[in-house]
Amino acid sequence: MERKEISKSVLKRLPGYLAYLKSLPDGTATYISATALANALGMGEVQVRKDLSMVSGTGKPRVGYDTEILIGQLEDCLGYNKLTLAVLVGAGRLGRALLQYDEFQHFGVKIAAAFDSNDRVLGYDSKTEILPMNQFADFCSEHNIELGIITVGEGSAQEVCNQMIARGIKAIWNFAPAHLDVPAGILVQNENMATSLAVLSMHLRKQIKDK
Repeated sequence: MERKEISKSVLKRLPGYLAYLKSLPDGTATYISATALANALGMGEVQVRKDLSMVSGTGKPRVGYDTEILIGQLEDCLGYNKLTLAVLVGAGRLGRALLQYDEFQHFGVKIAAAFDSNDRVLGYDSKTEILPMNQFADFCSEHNIELGIITVGEGSAQEVCNQMIARGIKAIWNFAPAHLDVPAGILVQNENMATSLAVLSMHLRKQIKDK
């Protein structure tokens, strides 16, 4: 089928569908309907149908989607079948925690190297080499790096972002608590822990108030 342009909001939901489908025991069902998927994930059926139509058409009437085919289509859409090389800048506690995460390659991403300006953290962290920042530009050019991960402090985030963009990186995963100014065509995905904690805290306060 012809690939449609998929919005960021839809992309954020697709990994949830994929995770559920892959969690089903072998032989559970050859086909799955949008209704069953929506009920399992606590979502609206119309939303699920619209989302899946972006990657798999409309499914078979009264039957649904072939589970294995749908898994493959979701993985292909999310880029899990194409390995993307990434670099990480900021090998502090958060950065090293990400380096220790072994599951990135299941999502089509490999952190090829990490970089830091602190000589005391240089070397190897598990299987990933931590290099000095003066090697950053050459490494990105030599390895055709596509994804940058920022785990530095707020004050250094924009400078690191600028260096990534200068080296041709088009997608940035930002863990720094800072707004990044980027030109058109550069995608920044912010992981703002303060925002997430605020949402959780508000939910807890509401639960207490409603008791």
